[in-house]
Amino acid sequence: MRSRNPVFSRRGFSRDNGYAGFNAAPQAGGPAVGTQGNPYAQGNPYAQPAGNPYAQNPYAQQDLQYGAPQAPVTTAGRMTIDDVVLRTASTLGVLILTAALSWALLPVDEANIGRSYGIAIGAALIGMVLAFVQSFKRKASPALILTYAAFEGVFLGVVSNVVDTHIANGAAMQAVIGTMAVFAGVLVAYKAGWIRVNRRFYGFVMAAALGFVLLMVVNMLFAVFGGGDGLGFRSGALGVFFGVVGIILGACFLALDFKQVEDGIAYGAPRDEAWLAAFGLTLTLVWIYMEFLRLIAILNQND
Repeated sequence: MRSRNPVFSRRGFSRDNGYAGFNAAPQAGGPAVGTQGNPYAQGNPYAQPAGNPYAQNPYAQQDLQYGAPQAPVTTAGRMTIDDVVLRTASTLGVLILTAALSWALLPVDEANIGRSYGIAIGAALIGMVLAFVQSFKRKASPALILTYAAFEGVFLGVVSNVVDTHIANGAAMQAVIGTMAVFAGVLVAYKAGWIRVNRRFYGFVMAAALGFVLLMVVNMLFAVFGGGDGLGFRSGALGVFFGVVGIILGACFLALDFKQVEDGIAYGAPRDEAWLAAFGLTLTLVWIYMEFLRLIAILNQND
């Protein structure tokens, strides 16, 4: 069930078995309460089946002979929230650095905008390919993820500069503030329990996101081959509506990302999985930022 799409793939901590771990708390010596008969809980490499799931794991601390009590479990080699924060900061740092460099070194005046836009589109295509490659890999590749962030930053820097210079002065900073506000709001709502991430939530978000992307692709094809604004999904009142929908979908993706991080830590995911969490969070934040930037551009064009 887990998508291989680098946008839709919420790289959770259950390989090849969909989005496992919903509403399941890890328990030693048996499956989590409420997971019996749940196809999403079966096959989770981090779920706790009968016995010690880490019996062959060098990090396991349980003595299973003769029913001996469990010894304290070490966190060495396992993912922690600090690992996720550090790797996400590193990935976003590379993205922000290359965005700032492309903003400064690739001018978007009348004489150079074509060349700069060409470089930005090329960087975006390379970043997309790298994102797909990472999505199909079974293990996280820090070099691949950081390289993706670098090329994505080049694209974002040029596009942000174009919007900021030619459409709406200050648009880039407004989009950054909006993205930060959405991140903080979803984090608070998730920690407070106002957002419940379960299978129904996951299915709804995936279906809505798929429909959204298909509509945008159709609109782009009509714009390319028919000229103008295509079907009008990215201009006028419809553009504002779909911009808001895109931001809401991005917020839902953040909730899925937070759930995956929480489950990965709870089930003792390997430390390398923190890079996958950073990759997913970066994809989501880029999505939200671009939707804010596009929405700001539409609102200013309509003034």
